[in-house]
Amino acid sequence: MKITFFEIAELEKAPLTELLPGHELVFYSEKLTAENAALAKDSDVISIFINSQITKELLDLLPNLKLIQTRSTGFDHIDLEAAKAKGIPCSTVPAYGSHTVAEFAFALILTLSRKIFMARHQLMEGGGFNIPATLQGFELKGKTLGVVGTGRIGKNIIKIAKGLEMNVIAHDIYPDAQFAAEQKFEYADLPTLLQQSDIVTLHTPYDEKSHHLINKDNIGLMKKTALFINTARGALVETDALIRALERGDIAGAGLDVLEGERELKDEIVLLKGGAEFKDYKTLFENHVLMDMPNVVLTPHIAFDTAEGVHEILEVTAKDINGFAGGNPVNLL
Repeated sequence: MKITFFEIAELEKAPLTELLPGHELVFYSEKLTAENAALAKDSDVISIFINSQITKELLDLLPNLKLIQTRSTGFDHIDLEAAKAKGIPCSTVPAYGSHTVAEFAFALILTLSRKIFMARHQLMEGGGFNIPATLQGFELKGKTLGVVGTGRIGKNIIKIAKGLEMNVIAHDIYPDAQFAAEQKFEYADLPTLLQQSDIVTLHTPYDEKSHHLINKDNIGLMKKTALFINTARGALVETDALIRALERGDIAGAGLDVLEGERELKDEIVLLKGGAEFKDYKTLFENHVLMDMPNVVLTPHIAFDTAEGVHEILEVTAKDINGFAGGNPVNLL
């Protein structure tokens, strides 16, 4: 089969070539769009990442396509109905980087709780080693961590928290009672979790039901001293509500590796030149507001990006494609 990869890094080519012997592999660093769809016009399989928007119009340009494989857990960048109408199955990487993302979430937590970002900024601005009261942080020991979503990543978050002698409260539509008993924490509804937590961290999948899970109607339930962490999906959070809560001091700070509308943020230069169509300029502007807030630590969707995490993604990607080629498809949506 001919397999065309988009949004691929140079270091990923050799492992994929080794994992997919007997296939014709083509690699491109750019995302797949209608404008460059000719690069994959005779491909049997396309493998993409989250920035490639697979629309009906794009699929019409790929007449030989037999499988869409995304190297991500989320799939909101794929028009599943359009793919289904054309008889094209879609596969994902349903879980990866469970330790990688959990560790990164705690990196954000510690950066905020110990005001590391603010301290570095002061040092770089010539403040030297004169320590103002504004840089005083707090210990995690004894604090309550609210974990929204207790899948593999959420479970690792809880294990780390317990190692730091934190209290844990969790929310999940499918609670794991056995794990809760083993780790000595309790499940609660979302309002209760928001009210009781010193730190709230999101690890739940994104779908229509979880859109704006954190919003203007519930973010105010959080403590004024609380920190908010999101390494899951940007659209789980109503951006406007988060900004207002931060501006009013309703919460103390936020650590964000994902943003609502982050694909458009990456295409900002193209947008400014009129080379792309975009409607939600309000969210785009709000993302810039978040970048400039002193109590926000923002990173560019890198929580998954370790050597170990990426290799796991490539292994599952190869498993998806080899399974499909061999008549035993796996991880289908």
